[in-house]
Amino acid sequence: MKKRVDLILKKVLEKIEPSKKDLEIINNSLKNVIKELKKRIKKSKIKAEIFIGGSFAKKTVIKKDKYDVDVFLRFDKKYKKENISKITKKILNKMKNLSIIHGSRDYFKISFSPDFSIEVIPVIKVNNPKEAENITDLSYSHVNYIKKKIKNKKILDEIRIAKAFCYANKCYGAESYIHGFSGYSLELLVYYYKNFMNFVKAMANLKNKEIIDIEKHFKKKKNILMDLNESKLLSPIILIDPTYKQRNALAALSLETFRGFQKACKKFLKNPSIKDFELKKENLEKIKKDSKKRKLEFIIIKIKTNKQKGDVAGSKLLKFYKYLEKEIEEFFVIKKKGFEYNQEQSAEIFFVAKKRNEKIIPGPKIEDKKNLKSFKKKHKKTFVKNKKIYAKEKITFRLKDFLKKWMKKNKKRLKEMYISQLKIV
Repeated sequence: MKKRVDLILKKVLEKIEPSKKDLEIINNSLKNVIKELKKRIKKSKIKAEIFIGGSFAKKTVIKKDKYDVDVFLRFDKKYKKENISKITKKILNKMKNLSIIHGSRDYFKISFSPDFSIEVIPVIKVNNPKEAENITDLSYSHVNYIKKKIKNKKILDEIRIAKAFCYANKCYGAESYIHGFSGYSLELLVYYYKNFMNFVKAMANLKNKEIIDIEKHFKKKKNILMDLNESKLLSPIILIDPTYKQRNALAALSLETFRGFQKACKKFLKNPSIKDFELKKENLEKIKKDSKKRKLEFIIIKIKTNKQKGDVAGSKLLKFYKYLEKEIEEFFVIKKKGFEYNQEQSAEIFFVAKKRNEKIIPGPKIEDKKNLKSFKKKHKKTFVKNKKIYAKEKITFRLKDFLKKWMKKNKKRLKEMYISQLKIV
């Protein structure tokens, strides 16, 4: 088994290695952007330094369809009370293919092609993490910690394998529409567990909440639970940020995402395959055929939002998908479902469902004579349970008909949830 796994991981490494051409384009573009930024900073007489962040700086980058490299503008403390996003905008003024990305602190994207961009992120220079006003202010510490601790190429390769595995299993990213592992958290976890296989085994066998404190900031684990903010203790793994003990580096990881990841880990350990490192797309044509054979309804829906692409759009679309799922479940049993966000402002969702025989509708209490009479008039088939009346309503409509009616009835709700288009494909 070990030989088989070693061979798979070797092949994975070969596949996820960015091409020399891609790296050359990235390096040349970076040199030009940094040169231009330095010139503009000097001209503006702004006190700020530049550093490259993210996986590119930490040598843990993997081959992707789209690359984005983080370049941080690290402003001097004297700008702490100023709007550094506004200052950055002035510095970047009239640069080609520049766009703004709104967030807790706005940052900027310079697009070189549809599959490569450089993100310019303003941060404040902090010596003590407690002074950080934004999570991005800690990025400098994160990069330096990983570069200092992980110099061994073998560990860096193990990290890249872990990233490829998480990416393939749709749990790579701390964005709110993924709720998964950030790149930094994976770097820390693989460093802690020594290699990819140890990490996978540990995750597969995790039963209770795991607490990991690499730098032993806390003498006892119970102190962590007492000292950390309650909102930071909700994730299935509490990973104390080695650069700032008050932060859980895995606070974004949801139980739902982790359970999916844990399932993927168990599957890989039972029957290792290179396919476990390949991003799987649902074969909708096959699902459609299978649904027809089983006499189930299959439907594809395209949803669009008017919100900013990325984390904001993704989270709004996901929230609506989960809301619609609950609405459908009132009348149908959902056998299979799927959500595919396209990184822009739309997503494709699907449902395979079976019509319920009937729906139970709660009515008033039996002593409420007025409403009881009205309820009985409206519903023919009723029954009483715990001094309350209920009605049984036979379901005769199909899923497609239900959705068409629901769309007409819920135009206001769609607007409230920032859904600009809902189309049955």
